[in-house]
Amino acid sequence: MGIMAMLMLPLLLLGISGLLFIYQEVSRLWSKSAVQNKVVVIADAISGLGKECARVFHTGGARLVLCGKNWEKLESLYDALISVADPSKQTFTPKLVLLDLSDISCVQDVAKEVLDCYGCVDILINNASVKVKGPAHTISLELDQKIMDANYFGPITLTKGLQCDCHQDRGALCDEAVWGRVCLLPPTMSNYGSLYLLVLLPNMISRRTGQIVLVNNIQGKFGLPFRTAFLLPNMISRRTGQIVLVNNIQGKFGLPFRTAYAASKHAALGFFDCLRAEVEEYDVVVSTVSPTFVQSYHVHPEQGNWDNSIWKFFFRKLAHGVHPGEVAEEVMRTVRRKKQEVLIANPIPKAALYVRTFFPEFFFAVVACGVKEKLNVPGEG
Repeated sequence: MGIMAMLMLPLLLLGISGLLFIYQEVSRLWSKSAVQNKVVVIADAISGLGKECARVFHTGGARLVLCGKNWEKLESLYDALISVADPSKQTFTPKLVLLDLSDISCVQDVAKEVLDCYGCVDILINNASVKVKGPAHTISLELDQKIMDANYFGPITLTKGLQCDCHQDRGALCDEAVWGRVCLLPPTMSNYGSLYLLVLLPNMISRRTGQIVLVNNIQGKFGLPFRTAFLLPNMISRRTGQIVLVNNIQGKFGLPFRTAYAASKHAALGFFDCLRAEVEEYDVVVSTVSPTFVQSYHVHPEQGNWDNSIWKFFFRKLAHGVHPGEVAEEVMRTVRRKKQEVLIANPIPKAALYVRTFFPEFFFAVVACGVKEKLNVPGEG
């Protein structure tokens, strides 16, 4: 009996592995059939993630509109997609559109150009992102503005297809703030204007004293409907469509030395959470895909060094997140299943998100300790 059980165990494992393989292949084929003949717009097709999304959706038979701010790179991607196309399968020649989401003034005209390619848009993938890292008081307001334009105003302007006026009266800073004591931001200034508090940080830091109080709104935690200016006329009139925001886990909680980046990701997530509720009655799906970090497109484990390869594998998983190809496949699955929210993370970031939600003071204390240790390590900036 014992020998029979020992013989059955490998067969059982082999059978389970075979079923999992079949399931994955069927899911992959089903995902690709879901985008057949669909008009798919990729906002930043020349990034590592954009290239992988272009490859996956082009193979699935989608009608691609590839956007990017470098025409030579767009043409290079175009040639790569055409060269690997399978003649036995129906694929469509991608259309190229020059787009720089950080230049808000031109996004409106480009949105019309994108719409003119096929007359409609079935799936919009907002994957453009600009990153910056450094202490908040060392980053200029111009750079903060650039990050917000690229990561927030650009995607929402492209989504709306309208020019948005982001220049609003920020108001005046309080007298107490000028002297670095306590600054109380009223709700009317608790949005984009709060970035102007960065001018106070050098003073507070040099004096090693001060306090900033943000009077926010519960909508900083989750979005409520009917807080956007315009509702996607093309998708709504056709009562079909899907918008995919490739965000970041920092849209859920912020990390030190990434203030502008985390703020832009929080803003984008809040906007699309609101939009999801607003357009649901029109059968328009809004999905958010939030990985930890998307690994550099050209970074791969070196061949021939097992220890080094294993180290890079775990370093990628724990520190730098996932490869662009994995995120692209998840975007495809999200489109097929019409998921509303997807979090691509290992257990540690998921646990951090849980702690941030239910034990915020403990989370803040742990993060602050990590910052102090980093600043005290010789040779690290």
